[in-house]
Amino acid sequence: MHDRIRDVYVADAVRTPIGRYGGALAAVRPDDLAAHVLRALADRSPALDPAGIDEVVLGNANGAGEENRNVGRMAVLLAGLPVTVPGATVNRLCASGLEAVVQAYRAVAVGDASVVMAGGVESMSRAPWVMPKAERAFPAGHQQLYSTTLGWRMTNPAMPEEWTVSLGEGAERIADKHGIGRAEQDAFALASHRKAARAWRDGAFADEVVPLPDVDLARDESIRDSTSAEALAALKPAFRPEEGTVTAGNSCPLNDGAAALLICDEEGLRATGREPLARIRASAVTGIEPDLYGLGPVAAVRRALGRAGRTFADLTHFELNEAYAAQALGCFAEWPELDPALVNQRGGALAIGHPLGASGARLAGSLAHQLAAAGSGTGVAALCIGVGQGQALVLER
Repeated sequence: MHDRIRDVYVADAVRTPIGRYGGALAAVRPDDLAAHVLRALADRSPALDPAGIDEVVLGNANGAGEENRNVGRMAVLLAGLPVTVPGATVNRLCASGLEAVVQAYRAVAVGDASVVMAGGVESMSRAPWVMPKAERAFPAGHQQLYSTTLGWRMTNPAMPEEWTVSLGEGAERIADKHGIGRAEQDAFALASHRKAARAWRDGAFADEVVPLPDVDLARDESIRDSTSAEALAALKPAFRPEEGTVTAGNSCPLNDGAAALLICDEEGLRATGREPLARIRASAVTGIEPDLYGLGPVAAVRRALGRAGRTFADLTHFELNEAYAAQALGCFAEWPELDPALVNQRGGALAIGHPLGASGARLAGSLAHQLAAAGSGTGVAALCIGVGQGQALVLER
């Protein structure tokens, strides 16, 4: 029986550079991407006996391709960790990587584990086409294939149509709800690219990004240094051809990548020989109407801050996943207490990219590194989630 709730720390965090769809990481299997970040975490803490890792938890949103058969366990084996280290895979779609971190946090907090590696992986480039099994043997007609890269497929006919709209149409509905125009969305996207490009020039990601050997990708591949307001304004609406405001330029791209964090209690920290980057204070997950999924973080962040005994006024850093500019701006509209200057200070997913299962771990890891660099502070990592959820994590230094 566990005698107390333990303090939980982020001892380290790493990620791959994020590749664009069909880009530099497209030839790398997702289980190899995941193994790379686990191996990097182990190598960066040489004092830690790998046999002392109690669990590995990885998030993944697809599970239909090369990451099948429990990519968390496959990554443990491919990383060369002891076979005695168990591994699990979790799926909360866009927040799968954050869900993995939260599950690690809970296990360590209650004493079920002392050292856990948690993160996520996604290769949207390598997501396969799938075909439903025929309802009877030897069908004579053509069979339909579905892409597993993104979005609804093989939808249950009992699901209301207004809930199963595309993610882009959901962003348009948020723009309608809060009166967010095209120019405002494009300006937000442009700022994301400029912040991310500046962060790379300044070496801000040096402590967290671990490039893959034999892959020519030194930095995030989707950042467009040369984009401009004029270039973004020239793009056509992607989801409502006539009156739409959501375009490829103010939507996150499709991406490949992996991220992982080393989560420990005080005993685990001593085993790693590391100073923690940050302490995990609280988490929350909430639900919302599926077509308004983009506003999912609104309630989740408020709930997580409340559990941590903090308010928006206490925040120094905020990592919000940018699925769409309209989605992020819609959240801002419902957080009037939030200073937008605190959000995504090193750029967001509109520029860096959004490899679904990895993004939550990327946000949490980047937040921990930023708090460590600042020396003190309170931060939130939050994501909207397809099918109508939001998740948030509070870190402190």
